[in-house]
Amino acid sequence: MRRCPSRLCERRRPVAVKLKSPVQIEAMREVGRVSALALRRVGEAVEPGITTAELDAIAERVIRAEGGIPAFKGYGGFPGSICASVNDQIVHGIPSKRVKLREGDIISIDTGAIVDGWVGDNAWTYPVGEVAPEVARLLAVGEQCMWEGLAAACPKKRLGDIGHAVQSMAEAAGFSVVREYVGHGIGRDMHEDPNVPNFGRRRTGLKLLPGMVLAIEPMVNMGTRRTVQGADGWEVRTRDGRPSAHFEKTVAITEDGPVILTTEEGHERPV
Repeated sequence: MRRCPSRLCERRRPVAVKLKSPVQIEAMREVGRVSALALRRVGEAVEPGITTAELDAIAERVIRAEGGIPAFKGYGGFPGSICASVNDQIVHGIPSKRVKLREGDIISIDTGAIVDGWVGDNAWTYPVGEVAPEVARLLAVGEQCMWEGLAAACPKKRLGDIGHAVQSMAEAAGFSVVREYVGHGIGRDMHEDPNVPNFGRRRTGLKLLPGMVLAIEPMVNMGTRRTVQGADGWEVRTRDGRPSAHFEKTVAITEDGPVILTTEEGHERPV
Protein backbone atom coordinates (compact mmCIF):
# COMPACT_ATOMS: atom_id res chain seq x y z
CA MET A 1 0.00 0.00 0.00
CA ARG A 2 1.28 3.45 -0.83
CA ARG A 3 2.38 5.73 1.97
CA CYS A 4 -0.03 8.45 0.85
CA PRO A 5 -2.74 6.69 -1.17
CA SER A 6 -5.06 9.04 -3.03
CA ARG A 7 -3.79 12.19 -1.33
CA LEU A 8 -6.00 15.16 -1.99
CA CYS A 9 -3.11 17.08 -3.52
CA GLU A 10 -3.35 14.65 -6.42
CA ARG A 11 -6.78 16.01 -7.37
CA ARG A 12 -5.17 18.73 -9.47
CA ARG A 13 -3.77 16.26 -11.98
CA PRO A 14 -5.92 15.08 -14.92
CA VAL A 15 -8.44 12.43 -13.91
CA ALA A 16 -8.54 9.27 -16.03
CA VAL A 17 -11.38 7.05 -14.83
CA LYS A 18 -11.33 3.46 -16.08
CA LEU A 19 -14.94 2.40 -16.58
CA LYS A 20 -15.64 -1.31 -16.27
CA SER A 21 -17.99 -3.27 -18.49
CA PRO A 22 -20.75 -5.42 -16.96
CA VAL A 23 -18.60 -8.48 -17.71
CA GLN A 24 -15.62 -6.96 -15.91
CA ILE A 25 -17.74 -5.97 -12.94
CA GLU A 26 -19.02 -9.53 -12.76
CA ALA A 27 -15.40 -10.76 -12.81
CA MET A 28 -14.61 -8.49 -9.86
CA ARG A 29 -17.19 -10.26 -7.72
CA GLU A 30 -14.80 -13.16 -7.12
CA VAL A 31 -11.96 -11.03 -5.80
CA GLY A 32 -14.53 -9.15 -3.75
CA ARG A 33 -15.71 -12.39 -2.23
CA VAL A 34 -12.17 -13.43 -1.33
CA SER A 35 -11.39 -10.04 0.20
CA ALA A 36 -14.61 -10.10 2.21
CA LEU A 37 -14.01 -13.66 3.40
CA ALA A 38 -10.50 -12.78 4.59
CA LEU A 39 -11.82 -9.74 6.44
CA ARG A 40 -14.56 -11.75 8.16
CA ARG A 41 -12.20 -14.53 9.21
CA VAL A 42 -9.76 -12.02 10.67
CA GLY A 43 -12.59 -10.23 12.45
CA GLU A 44 -13.77 -13.50 13.99
CA ALA A 45 -10.27 -14.02 15.42
CA VAL A 46 -10.09 -10.60 17.11
CA GLU A 47 -9.88 -11.11 20.88
CA PRO A 48 -7.76 -9.98 23.81
CA GLY A 49 -4.26 -11.48 23.70
CA ILE A 50 -3.94 -12.08 19.96
CA THR A 51 -1.19 -10.24 18.11
CA THR A 52 -1.68 -8.29 14.91
CA ALA A 53 0.93 -10.55 13.29
CA GLU A 54 -1.29 -13.56 14.03
CA LEU A 55 -4.24 -11.77 12.43
CA ASP A 56 -2.07 -11.02 9.40
CA ALA A 57 -1.21 -14.70 9.05
CA ILE A 58 -4.89 -15.64 9.10
CA ALA A 59 -5.66 -13.24 6.28
CA GLU A 60 -2.82 -14.49 4.11
CA ARG A 61 -3.82 -18.13 4.61
CA VAL A 62 -7.42 -17.43 3.66
CA ILE A 63 -6.55 -15.37 0.59
CA ARG A 64 -4.06 -17.92 -0.75
CA ALA A 65 -6.38 -20.86 0.03
CA GLU A 66 -9.04 -19.18 -2.12
CA GLY A 67 -6.66 -18.80 -5.06
CA GLY A 68 -5.77 -15.17 -4.47
CA ILE A 69 -2.69 -13.11 -3.70
CA PRO A 70 -2.53 -10.64 -0.80
CA ALA A 71 -2.82 -7.25 -2.53
CA PHE A 72 -1.07 -5.25 0.17
CA LYS A 73 1.97 -7.43 0.72
CA GLY A 74 4.91 -5.75 -0.99
CA TYR A 75 2.74 -2.91 -2.32
CA GLY A 76 5.06 0.07 -2.19
CA GLY A 77 7.17 -1.95 0.22
CA PHE A 78 4.38 -2.60 2.75
CA PRO A 79 5.35 -5.74 4.71
CA GLY A 80 1.94 -7.12 5.71
CA SER A 81 -1.07 -8.80 4.13
CA ILE A 82 -3.38 -6.58 6.16
CA CYS A 83 -3.29 -3.12 7.64
CA ALA A 84 -3.88 -3.47 11.37
CA SER A 85 -4.57 -0.10 13.00
CA VAL A 86 -5.24 -0.04 16.73
CA ASN A 87 -7.11 2.67 18.68
CA ASP A 88 -5.74 6.05 17.54
CA GLN A 89 -4.13 4.56 14.45
CA ILE A 90 -6.32 5.56 11.53
CA VAL A 91 -4.87 3.49 8.68
CA HIS A 92 -1.76 1.61 7.52
CA GLY A 93 -0.76 0.02 10.82
CA ILE A 94 1.92 -2.62 10.21
CA PRO A 95 1.14 -6.07 11.68
CA SER A 96 3.57 -6.95 14.46
CA LYS A 97 4.35 -9.74 16.91
CA ARG A 98 4.85 -7.02 19.50
CA VAL A 99 1.33 -5.57 19.21
CA LYS A 100 -1.01 -7.64 21.37
CA LEU A 101 -4.67 -6.65 21.56
CA ARG A 102 -6.15 -5.77 24.93
CA GLU A 103 -9.68 -5.69 26.31
CA GLY A 104 -11.28 -2.38 25.36
CA ASP A 105 -9.14 -1.75 22.28
CA ILE A 106 -10.53 -1.29 18.80
CA ILE A 107 -8.73 -2.47 15.68
CA SER A 108 -9.28 -1.44 12.06
CA ILE A 109 -8.49 -4.29 9.70
CA ASP A 110 -8.00 -3.53 5.99
CA THR A 111 -7.71 -6.53 3.67
CA GLY A 112 -7.10 -6.71 -0.06
CA ALA A 113 -6.74 -9.54 -2.54
CA ILE A 114 -5.84 -10.04 -6.18
CA VAL A 115 -7.64 -12.70 -8.23
CA ASP A 116 -7.21 -12.99 -12.01
CA GLY A 117 -5.61 -9.56 -12.06
CA TRP A 118 -8.51 -7.79 -10.32
CA VAL A 119 -8.19 -6.16 -6.90
CA GLY A 120 -10.70 -6.19 -4.05
CA ASP A 121 -10.37 -3.89 -1.02
CA ASN A 122 -12.39 -3.64 2.20
CA ALA A 123 -12.01 -2.71 5.86
CA TRP A 124 -13.84 -2.92 9.17
CA THR A 125 -13.22 -1.73 12.71
CA TYR A 126 -13.77 -4.32 15.43
CA PRO A 127 -14.11 -3.98 19.20
CA VAL A 128 -11.76 -6.10 21.30
CA GLY A 129 -14.00 -7.50 23.99
CA GLU A 130 -16.10 -4.86 25.75
CA VAL A 131 -15.38 -1.26 24.79
CA ALA A 132 -16.41 2.03 26.37
CA PRO A 133 -19.89 3.29 25.36
CA GLU A 134 -18.50 6.31 23.52
CA VAL A 135 -16.17 4.04 21.54
CA ALA A 136 -19.05 1.71 20.65
CA ARG A 137 -20.93 4.77 19.42
CA LEU A 138 -17.95 5.78 17.26
CA LEU A 139 -18.02 2.34 15.61
CA ALA A 140 -21.76 2.48 15.01
CA VAL A 141 -21.59 5.94 13.47
CA GLY A 142 -18.50 5.07 11.40
CA GLU A 143 -20.27 2.04 9.93
CA GLN A 144 -23.38 4.07 9.15
CA CYS A 145 -21.23 6.71 7.45
CA MET A 146 -20.00 4.00 5.10
CA TRP A 147 -23.54 2.85 4.29
CA GLU A 148 -24.65 6.42 3.65
CA GLY A 149 -21.72 6.92 1.29
CA LEU A 150 -22.48 3.69 -0.54
CA ALA A 151 -26.14 4.62 -0.94
CA ALA A 152 -25.09 7.89 -2.58
CA ALA A 153 -23.02 6.07 -5.25
CA CYS A 154 -25.72 6.27 -7.91
CA PRO A 155 -25.58 7.19 -11.60
CA LYS A 156 -25.88 10.92 -12.34
CA LYS A 157 -24.97 11.88 -8.78
CA ARG A 158 -21.55 13.36 -8.10
CA LEU A 159 -18.56 12.61 -5.92
CA GLY A 160 -19.56 15.47 -3.65
CA ASP A 161 -22.80 13.65 -2.87
CA ILE A 162 -20.83 10.70 -1.48
CA GLY A 163 -18.58 12.94 0.58
CA HIS A 164 -21.50 15.01 1.85
CA ALA A 165 -23.38 11.89 2.94
CA VAL A 166 -20.41 10.70 4.98
CA GLN A 167 -19.44 14.07 6.41
CA SER A 168 -22.93 15.12 7.45
CA MET A 169 -23.55 11.84 9.27
CA ALA A 170 -20.23 11.97 11.13
CA GLU A 171 -20.41 15.61 12.11
CA ALA A 172 -24.05 15.41 13.21
CA ALA A 173 -22.87 12.81 15.72
CA GLY A 174 -20.08 15.08 16.97
CA PHE A 175 -17.26 13.27 15.18
CA SER A 176 -14.89 14.33 12.38
CA VAL A 177 -13.75 12.82 9.08
CA VAL A 178 -10.15 12.54 7.91
CA ARG A 179 -9.38 14.65 4.86
CA GLU A 180 -5.78 13.81 3.94
CA TYR A 181 -6.66 10.18 3.11
CA VAL A 182 -9.61 9.26 0.94
CA GLY A 183 -11.31 6.49 -1.00
CA HIS A 184 -10.39 5.70 -4.59
CA GLY A 185 -11.22 3.99 -7.82
CA ILE A 186 -10.15 0.35 -8.06
CA GLY A 187 -9.85 -2.33 -10.72
CA ARG A 188 -6.69 -3.82 -12.19
CA ASP A 189 -4.79 -1.44 -9.94
CA MET A 190 -5.27 -0.90 -6.22
CA HIS A 191 -5.57 2.86 -6.55
CA GLU A 192 -7.21 4.23 -9.67
CA ASP A 193 -8.96 7.50 -10.40
CA PRO A 194 -11.02 9.10 -9.05
CA ASN A 195 -10.24 10.08 -5.47
CA VAL A 196 -13.34 9.69 -3.27
CA PRO A 197 -13.22 12.20 -0.41
CA ASN A 198 -15.27 11.61 2.73
CA PHE A 199 -16.39 15.24 2.77
CA GLY A 200 -17.94 17.55 0.21
CA ARG A 201 -20.95 19.44 -1.03
CA ARG A 202 -23.97 18.01 -2.79
CA ARG A 203 -24.07 18.20 -6.57
CA THR A 204 -20.38 19.03 -6.90
CA GLY A 205 -17.41 17.11 -8.27
CA LEU A 206 -17.08 14.41 -10.89
CA LYS A 207 -20.33 12.93 -12.22
CA LEU A 208 -20.85 9.29 -11.25
CA LEU A 209 -21.27 6.98 -14.22
CA PRO A 210 -22.23 3.33 -14.69
CA GLY A 211 -19.01 1.31 -14.88
CA MET A 212 -17.18 3.18 -12.11
CA VAL A 213 -15.88 0.93 -9.37
CA LEU A 214 -15.01 2.73 -6.14
CA ALA A 215 -13.58 1.90 -2.73
CA ILE A 216 -15.63 4.03 -0.35
CA GLU A 217 -13.91 4.18 3.02
CA PRO A 218 -14.84 6.67 5.71
CA MET A 219 -12.23 7.30 8.39
CA VAL A 220 -14.10 8.81 11.34
CA ASN A 221 -12.31 10.28 14.36
CA MET A 222 -13.68 10.76 17.85
CA GLY A 223 -11.84 14.08 18.17
CA THR A 224 -9.90 16.21 15.72
CA ARG A 225 -9.75 15.32 12.04
CA ARG A 226 -6.04 16.21 12.05
CA THR A 227 -3.56 13.40 11.43
CA VAL A 228 0.10 12.69 12.03
CA GLN A 229 2.41 10.31 10.16
CA GLY A 230 4.09 7.62 12.26
CA ALA A 231 7.85 7.26 12.54
CA ASP A 232 7.75 4.09 10.40
CA GLY A 233 6.50 6.11 7.44
CA TRP A 234 3.31 4.04 7.20
CA GLU A 235 0.95 4.32 10.14
CA VAL A 236 -1.30 7.37 10.33
CA ARG A 237 -2.59 8.44 13.75
CA THR A 238 -5.02 11.00 15.08
CA ARG A 239 -3.16 14.09 16.19
CA ASP A 240 -4.98 14.21 19.55
CA GLY A 241 -4.52 10.50 20.31
CA ARG A 242 -8.25 9.75 20.38
CA PRO A 243 -9.73 6.68 18.63
CA SER A 244 -10.56 6.40 14.93
CA ALA A 245 -12.82 4.01 13.02
CA HIS A 246 -12.38 2.88 9.41
CA PHE A 247 -14.99 1.07 7.29
CA GLU A 248 -14.70 0.24 3.59
CA LYS A 249 -16.49 -1.57 0.77
CA THR A 250 -15.74 -1.84 -2.94
CA VAL A 251 -18.85 -0.85 -4.90
CA ALA A 252 -19.75 -0.83 -8.58
CA ILE A 253 -22.00 1.88 -9.97
CA THR A 254 -24.56 0.34 -12.32
CA GLU A 255 -27.61 1.60 -14.20
CA ASP A 256 -29.69 0.11 -11.39
CA GLY A 257 -27.67 1.71 -8.60
CA PRO A 258 -24.74 0.71 -6.37
CA VAL A 259 -23.72 -2.96 -6.14
CA ILE A 260 -21.32 -4.03 -3.40
CA LEU A 261 -18.56 -6.28 -4.74
CA THR A 262 -16.70 -7.08 -1.49
CA THR A 263 -19.40 -9.37 -0.21
CA GLU A 264 -20.09 -12.98 0.74
CA GLU A 265 -23.50 -14.45 0.05
CA GLY A 266 -25.41 -14.53 3.30
CA HIS A 267 -23.06 -12.10 5.03
CA GLU A 268 -24.09 -8.79 3.53
CA ARG A 269 -26.93 -6.33 3.81
CA PRO A 270 -28.05 -4.55 0.61
CA VAL A 271 -27.22 -0.90 0.01
